[in-house]
Amino acid sequence: MLSFISIFNLIIFIIFTSFYSYQIFYVFVALFKKSKNSDASKNHKYAVVIAARNESAVIAQLIKSIKKQNYPCELLDIYVVADNCTDNTAEVAKNAGANVIERFNKHLIGKGYALDYAFKNIISTNKGYEGYFVFDADNLLDENYVGEMNKVFDKGYKVITSYRNSKNYDTNWLSAGYSLWFLREAKYLNNSRMILNTGCAISGTGFMVSDEIIRKNKGWKHHLLTEDIEFTIDNALQGEKIGYCGTAILYDEQPYLFKQSWNQRLRWAKGFYQVFAKYGMELIKAIFTKRSFCCYDMFVTIMPALFLTLTSLAVNMTVLSVGLLNIDIYPKLIGETIGAILMSVLNSYIVLFVLGLITTVTEWKKINASWVKKIKYMFSFPIFIFTYLPISIAALLKFKKIEWQPITHSIVKTIEEVQQ
Repeated sequence: MLSFISIFNLIIFIIFTSFYSYQIFYVFVALFKKSKNSDASKNHKYAVVIAARNESAVIAQLIKSIKKQNYPCELLDIYVVADNCTDNTAEVAKNAGANVIERFNKHLIGKGYALDYAFKNIISTNKGYEGYFVFDADNLLDENYVGEMNKVFDKGYKVITSYRNSKNYDTNWLSAGYSLWFLREAKYLNNSRMILNTGCAISGTGFMVSDEIIRKNKGWKHHLLTEDIEFTIDNALQGEKIGYCGTAILYDEQPYLFKQSWNQRLRWAKGFYQVFAKYGMELIKAIFTKRSFCCYDMFVTIMPALFLTLTSLAVNMTVLSVGLLNIDIYPKLIGETIGAILMSVLNSYIVLFVLGLITTVTEWKKINASWVKKIKYMFSFPIFIFTYLPISIAALLKFKKIEWQPITHSIVKTIEEVQQ
């Protein structure tokens, strides 16, 4: 009994490493190889789709950044779907120059339903759009965003994601934690996947999908709480490679209040459970029948870390409880278990810190924060990731009660202010 917990934690570590060791290779690929982005043969026609619910504070700045694109304005139309708004989002968006589609439905709630409504309305106009950009209302775009994405679309990719930067990295440890994670996802996951010619993953906002895909799906058919991950997994299973454009830079507002962050990540955690329940077995089957590394990559993205961590926590706490209840029989068990838990936490902290360190160093010039905050938030990054543990547990315990909730956006900046 005394050595059981150490052996168990070692086994968990070995399993964890076997699942994720390929991502170490991803890091070296991103560090030593560069993706090539050749010029496009033509400028394609696109529609921008923005799902917005009570976003009057920030929507105009996004529209302005779209209108400042170094791309022919006649090939880029903007649509805002004002979804169940109780403020003047529709009016603000219209005054800023967007086409506005208003939607009121208290039963079908969520971004996926808003996108579906918007796509079906836009397709009915028969304006010949070849692709659709999807953004959240709080986003801002670098002036070359559309032009750079057009280069990748012109290569034949039907779904493309972009480089997700932050409007408010320097607000606090929470906003920095989100930002650093998305920067790492862009640079050391999607960038490497693109170089290696395997499928990438979209992440919430800042992506483009072809008209062909939308028509094939008869709109937007993904309505789980994490519709972005569901869309990604569905494409992987269909054999559709998602591309990545690292030169298309988007700036996103990150939550900085813990309650707001908790609620958002609680929804994400439930969404991951939903996606795994719906697609997990299909992914496992595709790994072997289709010999698809992309499906393996996506399977690892939605499952092992969460379940291995929860299993490890459950076993460690059970053994610790046994020791506390039987202290006379197993006097050394408590110390052994606490030591094993602390060692696991320390090892996890070091791994996450190294990930944050590498990302911060390589993306240093792209992070909009003082050098002091860049360094400080490397140390808080592992703590931010650790907070997913209680959130994941809460998502299991409150599974049926978790629903989509709007996030209030309040960081009002122009694209010029963000890029200073």
